[in-house]
Amino acid sequence: MAGGFRIGIDLGGTKIEAALIDPGGAMRDRRRIPTPIGDYDAEIAAVAGLVLAIEREHGIRASVGIGIPGTISAQTGLVKNANSTWLIGRPLQRDVIAMLDREVRFANDANCFALSEAVDGAAAGCAGVFGAILGTGVGGGIVIDGRIVTGVNAVAGEWGHNPLPWPQANELPGPSCYCGRAGCIETFLSGPGLARDHGSLTGPEIVAAAETGDAAALATLERYAERLARALASVINLLDPDAIVLGGGLSGIAMLYERVPALWRRFVFSDTVETRLLPPKHGDSSGVRGAAWLWPPEAAG
Repeated sequence: MAGGFRIGIDLGGTKIEAALIDPGGAMRDRRRIPTPIGDYDAEIAAVAGLVLAIEREHGIRASVGIGIPGTISAQTGLVKNANSTWLIGRPLQRDVIAMLDREVRFANDANCFALSEAVDGAAAGCAGVFGAILGTGVGGGIVIDGRIVTGVNAVAGEWGHNPLPWPQANELPGPSCYCGRAGCIETFLSGPGLARDHGSLTGPEIVAAAETGDAAALATLERYAERLARALASVINLLDPDAIVLGGGLSGIAMLYERVPALWRRFVFSDTVETRLLPPKHGDSSGVRGAAWLWPPEAAG
């Protein structure tokens, strides 16, 4: 590969993003195209097209890392647990490698987000980092000492498909989830979950209404913050990370960073809680940066 250049790809549910990272960690190029929803072959071609277009323009051949909304099964080599359901059961890694004619590294998109924020983002310098994605779905990634924790089943960090902790009577059994169960954290804390709870507005509309003092919207956001506090307290009790960084569209709700730590104290099994709750430094580019970081500088050269 040319001089340590890395290309990161983020396979989102509505967009595919690519970024070129230079050897110093600076972003030299960034492109987005719509995801060809439901069309597996078109998605493979779109990924290859982005990589090759960037390489042609910059006159390089780069390493490639890809963040996906799911994971690659170590047993079968096929995609599993993807909320982009048309990828499930498909040999994505094999097909992309064949299309690009080189080794390509893959990781869950939440893992990529967590890696980006741990390496040179909001949680840089922290030994233990949990990245919590709050978007169309709810995902998580764990980084310890600068390395992604994948787990023997490749599901480390998938807190979104645990049940909402300490449920109240009116939260049971909970909304149905695409995973086949009910009451998953994702059904409460995703963007669609927030909208469902309110009943009449989208997530951005709820936030906008709350900013005008709308009582119903304020109550919805308070319920959301309290549920997020319970869900993240269970993460702290299990991992005890230095920092939790929020990502995804709902990470932009400013009140969460003060309200959630105030609420999670009564659920964390400790007399003090030193874990910090942080907004992402790199915003919506964290996922694609983290995909590029799947190739550290010494491996990308």
